[in-house]
Amino acid sequence: MTTTPPQSPHDPYAAQPGAGGGYGPPQEQFPQYAQQTPHADQQAPQYQVPQQPQYDQGQNYAQPGQYQAPAQPGQPGQPVQPQYDQQQFGQSFSQQAPQGMPAYPQGAIQCRFCGGMPAVQATVRGHQGFLIMMRFLKLEGPFCRTCGIATVRNMTAKSLWQGWWGVGSSIINPITMLINIPTRLKFNQLPEPMPGAPGQPMDMGKPLFLRPAILGFLIPIAVIALLIVGNLGSPSSASVGDCIHNKGTVLKPNVKVVGCTSTDADYKVVGKLSNTTNTDQCEQFEGYTVAYTEEGNRSSGYTLCLAPN
Repeated sequence: MTTTPPQSPHDPYAAQPGAGGGYGPPQEQFPQYAQQTPHADQQAPQYQVPQQPQYDQGQNYAQPGQYQAPAQPGQPGQPVQPQYDQQQFGQSFSQQAPQGMPAYPQGAIQCRFCGGMPAVQATVRGHQGFLIMMRFLKLEGPFCRTCGIATVRNMTAKSLWQGWWGVGSSIINPITMLINIPTRLKFNQLPEPMPGAPGQPMDMGKPLFLRPAILGFLIPIAVIALLIVGNLGSPSSASVGDCIHNKGTVLKPNVKVVGCTSTDADYKVVGKLSNTTNTDQCEQFEGYTVAYTEEGNRSSGYTLCLAPN
C-alpha cells in the first residue's frame, strides 16, 4: 500500500510526483527559477586588465617648453635647442632688442631719462639766491640730445629768475650759466635720438628767448645801471675839473657832483688826493680854498681840493 507524506496546512505546494520527492513550485509555472548549469565544454568569460606603458629609465624626454626632435631609427627622441644665425642676429642673441625696438650697439651709452641713443655724459648746473643764502642745482646725465637741451633750458630759466638775489649769488649766477655753454654745445653736436626709446623724452619747450624768463637778464643790467648812475653823483667819482654842490652844511656836508654850468655848482675840483685825508697837501694846488675828505672802509680814503667855481 502506498502512502503520501503529510502536507503542511500553510504550504500550498505539495510534493509533486516526478519532482524527485522535493518541495517547491512547478518549474513550468516559474521558469525564471530554473537553474542553468553550464555544459562541461563551456568556460566562463575572461577579462583582460590593460597594461601600463613601460618607460625606459635611460631615455630622455622633453620638458615643458622644449621641442622634441623626431627620434632617429634606433635612438630615443632628444630635446634640442633652437639654433640662430649669428650673421642675422648679431654676435649674441641676448644683445638683440625686442621686435619693433632699435638694435643698439654693444656698450653704447643710453640716456638716463628716456633710454634713447646716442647719449653723452654731462652735468647741467643752476643757481638760486636767497639774499643771505644760496642753493646750487645740479643734474647729471647721460643725456640724449632732446633731454639735454630741455635740461639746459629749464636750469637756465630758473637761474635767470632766482639766481640774482644776493651779493654772492649775483657773482656766482652768471658764472654758472657760462659753465653750461660748453655743455649745450655738446648736446647740439648729437644727432636726433633713434626712434623706439623705452621711455618718453623730456619736453624741450620753447627756446629761452621766447620765454618770460629771458627778462631775468634785465635784473643785473638794471642793478648795474643804478650803481653807475648813483656813483656818478658820488664825490668819490669826481675828478679834476668836475664841479660839486654841497646840499648840507660845513659840519655835515652832503656833496654831490653836478655840471659846471649848473647854478648849483658851488666848487670846482682843482686836485684829488687818494689814500689820504691830510688836507695840508692841498696847498700845492692853485686856487685851493676848501677841502672835502672821506674815509674809506678798506683804504685811507681820499681828499678833494676845491676852489670856488
